[in-house]
Amino acid sequence: MKAIVVREFGGPEVLKPEQIPDPTPGKGQVLVRLYAAGVNPVDTYVLSGRYAFKPDLPYIPGMDGAGVIESVGQGVVDLNPGDRVWLSQTVAGRLQGMYAEKAVCEARHVHPLPDDLSFAQGAAVNVAYVTAYRALFDRAGLKAGETVLIHGATGGVGLAAVQLAVAHGAIVLGTGGTESGRSLVLNQKAAYVFDHHESGYEKRILDVTDGKGVDVVIEMLANVNLDRDLGLVGRFGRVVVVGSRGRIEIDPRQSMAKESVITGLNYWSGGDEGVMRAIAGVTAGLKDGYLKPVVGSEFPLTEASQAHQKVMQSGALGKVVLVIQT
Repeated sequence: MKAIVVREFGGPEVLKPEQIPDPTPGKGQVLVRLYAAGVNPVDTYVLSGRYAFKPDLPYIPGMDGAGVIESVGQGVVDLNPGDRVWLSQTVAGRLQGMYAEKAVCEARHVHPLPDDLSFAQGAAVNVAYVTAYRALFDRAGLKAGETVLIHGATGGVGLAAVQLAVAHGAIVLGTGGTESGRSLVLNQKAAYVFDHHESGYEKRILDVTDGKGVDVVIEMLANVNLDRDLGLVGRFGRVVVVGSRGRIEIDPRQSMAKESVITGLNYWSGGDEGVMRAIAGVTAGLKDGYLKPVVGSEFPLTEASQAHQKVMQSGALGKVVLVIQT
């Protein structure tokens, strides 16, 4: 099969296609023919060799994928060859194995992909929706009727958070750096969208909340926004840090006055139970049709390096996906 095999850490230039042997499923495992793989900023961090998680070389990147079951191992029930599925992890482990034509997964990491969703949309589910679900409900404890500000609402995680929050009865505010991105967020039924490049946009956010501030902030770029987030949350507000690319200085007194909370979020830190609970919630939303992944850019598998460059650019618009040719 064809796969992107990383033999040295570095930049996008080390992502090179190779022909390697097809994998075989063992007991309790499933072999999936992949038709799409998702690309996430964390993939670039791992590739650099400077991330907290550092896989052994060589490795195949990627933790998002979708395709069709090709065969199942002994003991697998309720999954059959021909089933359309999205994947949450391969047997290679976290953050590995999806930039390939085929992947082997434990059966519990294989999930049904509704017929009305494309494989590219299926490859946009795992990281984006599980992260958004855990941020909103596990960490922020978002309740119906509360107001949530999603900073960076135009990217994969941001759009997933918009859809989930809207579906659960929250009042959703978003930010985006481009007109097309902001229009996309409004189309996902956000109540208000703001240009975070515009001077004074923070006052407009406070205005629409009658000066009270928002209940929750989901923050994708904490090294830029965290200090101003503390000024935007109301009393007992919660800021959930989903992403950050550096350090920032904040004024803790803003948090003291409101007894607000800053909390972090990592896909796996809630443990396997937390991840599987989020997957169950996301699976239900996909089935019921109120969750619809948005794919912004598609690249062939052989152009994984270009996809890695794209995912790190500003002005995100949906998910970056690798299309894997048959």
